[in-house]
Amino acid sequence: MRILRVAAVAAGGLLLMSQLIPAQATGGPSYKWSVTPTGSTAQFRGLSAVSKDVAWVGGTEGQVLRTVDGGKHWQNVSPPGAGALQFRDVQAFDAKRAVILSIGNGTDSRVYRTSDGGKSWTETFRNPDQPAFYDCFSFHTDQHSHDDQRGLALSDPVDGKFRIAATGDGGKSWKVLPNAGMPAALPGEFAFAASGTCLAAGPARTAWFATGGGDRPRVFRTSDGGLHWTVVDSPMAASPEGGIFSLAFRGSLTGVAIGGDYKFPEPATRAASYTNDGGRTWKLVPADKAPKSYRSGASFIPPAVAWSLSTVVAVGPLGSDVSRDGGRSWKQFDDGSFDSIECGGYGVHAGCWASGAKGAVAKLVVGR
Repeated sequence: MRILRVAAVAAGGLLLMSQLIPAQATGGPSYKWSVTPTGSTAQFRGLSAVSKDVAWVGGTEGQVLRTVDGGKHWQNVSPPGAGALQFRDVQAFDAKRAVILSIGNGTDSRVYRTSDGGKSWTETFRNPDQPAFYDCFSFHTDQHSHDDQRGLALSDPVDGKFRIAATGDGGKSWKVLPNAGMPAALPGEFAFAASGTCLAAGPARTAWFATGGGDRPRVFRTSDGGLHWTVVDSPMAASPEGGIFSLAFRGSLTGVAIGGDYKFPEPATRAASYTNDGGRTWKLVPADKAPKSYRSGASFIPPAVAWSLSTVVAVGPLGSDVSRDGGRSWKQFDDGSFDSIECGGYGVHAGCWASGAKGAVAKLVVGR
């Protein structure tokens, strides 16, 4: 999206930890955020959770931070000379290897890569086209195949179509894909660079991205690594500054979409939906079961953390919600300000993190 401050509502938001509100039905798990002070005042919309101990964040003023001890200490590993950039997406593969995306028209959209924990960075992509504006990227990571080499990056429309850049070597190099298989964009349609989750890469060569700004939000789907896309209308609401802000998928079939209008964050109207057929169709969450205000990020919680395959958490500048039924119904459990959420790791190493304004980073605590 060509508005660099995608959610100005959150810029001055205070991180206020509320009393825990029971999630879904009584007797279920409890959810709360445990803040891990970063010592930064940047707004961190880029977030990558490797595990409960390792996480990376990227934000304004070209800042990139990393923790390897569960947030007890944060190390500033920002690329030199990047102070004017906004890092809106981070993909970390482990404690050493990470790829970061900065946003903006033309050469402000860049990708950097490190393989030594941020001691050094290599710029691997710089957008040469002024009309292009890269919002987010996502990598096909698989715990069984350990394939983390293939990824896609999404730009707002250029000459009437969304643009996709692809990597097959873990972000070392990128190639803009031909657009013959991309459906035409609607007038005013774009993607949101609010949390790095407007694009979701799934198993094999499947991926999805979501939009807003037009007369209706839409979800695009590919099954061949970004060469050809199909698109479906979403039942969620659209506005000039609203639509779908985040997609989250568990496997190739089950997914949720959340959003709203960041200029008018509450009450949210038609701001959540879910799919059980891989994004081919979407069902609207009724107003009485949906988040009550705009949400910018969502993530499925690993079973080792949530004791369930169907638990999803959504965050935004006015609070956090949990769904224990795959996005069909939501309950707010916190009123603090976050922009992004991501989970990572497996088994006892799994963990979930959130990030946002004024250097805010927190870990999710799930109680029995």
